[in-house]
Amino acid sequence: MSHPPASRSPALEGITVLDFATVGPAARASRMLSDYGATVVKIGAMAAAGAVQIDPPFYAYSGGRDTKRLRVDLKSPAGRDAFLRLAAGSDVVLESFRPGVVDRLGIGYDDVRVRRPDIVYCSTSGYGQTGPYADRAGHDINYLGLAGYLDCSERAPGGKPPLPGATVADAAGGGMQAVMAIMAALVRRATTGEGAYLDVSITDGVVSLMSLYVDEYLATGTVPGPGHYILTGRYACYDTYRCADDRWVAVGAIEPAFYRNLCRLLDCERWIDHQLDDEAQDDVRADFAAAFARKPRDEWVAELGPADTCVGPVCTVPELLDDPQVAARGLVGQATRTLDDGSTESFRQLGTVLAGTDTSRRTFVARRPDLTDTVELLVAAGLTIDEVATLREEGVVA
Repeated sequence: MSHPPASRSPALEGITVLDFATVGPAARASRMLSDYGATVVKIGAMAAAGAVQIDPPFYAYSGGRDTKRLRVDLKSPAGRDAFLRLAAGSDVVLESFRPGVVDRLGIGYDDVRVRRPDIVYCSTSGYGQTGPYADRAGHDINYLGLAGYLDCSERAPGGKPPLPGATVADAAGGGMQAVMAIMAALVRRATTGEGAYLDVSITDGVVSLMSLYVDEYLATGTVPGPGHYILTGRYACYDTYRCADDRWVAVGAIEPAFYRNLCRLLDCERWIDHQLDDEAQDDVRADFAAAFARKPRDEWVAELGPADTCVGPVCTVPELLDDPQVAARGLVGQATRTLDDGSTESFRQLGTVLAGTDTSRRTFVARRPDLTDTVELLVAAGLTIDEVATLREEGVVA
């Protein structure tokens, strides 16, 4: 298979993003936009007198690699003007304040588009800018709960809805939704010259992820839930099983041909014609469980993985990072960070893994959150060096 040269221009080269988020979906979105080549400027608050500035751990969001930073007091008229001057030369503003906060600060969409009429302004929030829940606080689990995701997942003992192993709402419902919306708005702007205001609701994004079940209910009245459907545990062909070494395999033998292969290799041929037989599922599961318990996980994976059975390992994170598939795809790179004493240390981190990014990159430099690019950014926005120095002396920027 031929591939385009790795030296091609990044997809978002020349696009500048101003990002107010330090954590959560918007921070994930700006991380992805940066990986696609956008220049991301992280706009942070000034540290309160005597308080510790809250920043994510050094490794979070790829350690702030490839980003620029500015701290500004947005409650100050001079700070607000500095931001708006910066926005005038930018393409995207990404914020995740409570609904209404940016407007009260004078940095909302209407304020920014006076300076930059074709700005793409993206607000991310848990429930959106409108509706009775708009002002509610929330986190990943709350959005997954409201959107039906937790209810449709297999229950723990006692009927307890599960805690997901990843922040699905923040990453996919919010972050990736914001990236798609921003990219689509930039494409439209390129042909029409029009900017856009984007109201990204994380809950809406999770509802979209639930569309298979939501649409089934809307069309048929059938209430989905755990064990309702092939993907939520109704049949033995789509489940997890414990192996002889107390590790687990994930089985996804949905298609009849894959299911037949699995039955034969597990010595469970008698169940070949009973894949979707509801009355037989307890017995099928019992025989599958007994079969998998005969060998360690990796032996089963080595035998069944290449045999068109849709069987793979349930990996721990360390096992994932040692997996030959991950190594072959080059998903992990090496980053360097500077410590408080000026020395440096290296650590591993995920590289630019999404399709369309420069997946050939292997080395990165993590960015210390206390280091800013104030002079460079504000001089480029039209301020003089003396004006920037005055703003610093007055505690407006850092």
